[in-house]
Amino acid sequence: MEKKIRVIVTGALGKMGRETLKAVAADEELELVGAVDIKFAEHNFSNDAELLGLNIPFSSNLEELIQEVKPDVMVDFTNPGAVFNNVKTALRNKVTCVVGTTGLKDIELEQLEKLAYQNERGIAVIPNFAIGAVLMMKFASEAAKYFPNVEIIELHHDQKMDAPSGTAIKTAEMINEKLGMNPPRNLKEFEKIPGCRGGNVGQVKIHSVRLPGFVAHQEVIFGGIGQSLTIRHDSFDRAGFMPGVVMVIKKIADKTGLVYGMENLL
Repeated sequence: MEKKIRVIVTGALGKMGRETLKAVAADEELELVGAVDIKFAEHNFSNDAELLGLNIPFSSNLEELIQEVKPDVMVDFTNPGAVFNNVKTALRNKVTCVVGTTGLKDIELEQLEKLAYQNERGIAVIPNFAIGAVLMMKFASEAAKYFPNVEIIELHHDQKMDAPSGTAIKTAEMINEKLGMNPPRNLKEFEKIPGCRGGNVGQVKIHSVRLPGFVAHQEVIFGGIGQSLTIRHDSFDRAGFMPGVVMVIKKIADKTGLVYGMENLL
């Protein structure tokens, strides 16, 4: 029998963290060996049968848990303020990383990639774990060759901390690679309310919506003469991300260096 991949989850009390704990525990090729969340120090476990049923160590200190359980892979679903230090800690302890937290800057990604090579470990930074979202990004990238006028609207729940989403940024980057240099549009455009036309990633405008009731949604709208094309993806339940999370854990476990985007592991 092949050795199971030993996994810990950081941000384990969050919605994505909890789903990840369940998904890893249920997979026969993975072994859930611990969970980390800064809120564990004050968490009332007596009212949390879901966590207690996992029968694993819980900690508010990542480095201490790594030393205790010796994981192969860390999955991070924390927040933009914590993810960089979490990944540094894991890589320095020779733990491969799967990062679902968005907000890492380019300079931080460069540092983490260097650290991964130094420690002969891998790091997968995944803006979106939904297979459908990855396909949306690839389809949008292809469409951009024929429809150079495009904008993105992304819609998320009102507890999401960063805007725009990592998925929207990644989509815009992929589209920009296909656009080349186009002349600027509508030079006379005037925003009566600053910011109402969205933010720019290269030649692509992104508009962010944050409202209760949403999970994660994005539409890429292309405009042409006499026609438009809309490519949209909707995530209605976080469980839909879990097949992607599990796949990435298994694919990155024996790789070295940085992988950015799940399409590079499919």
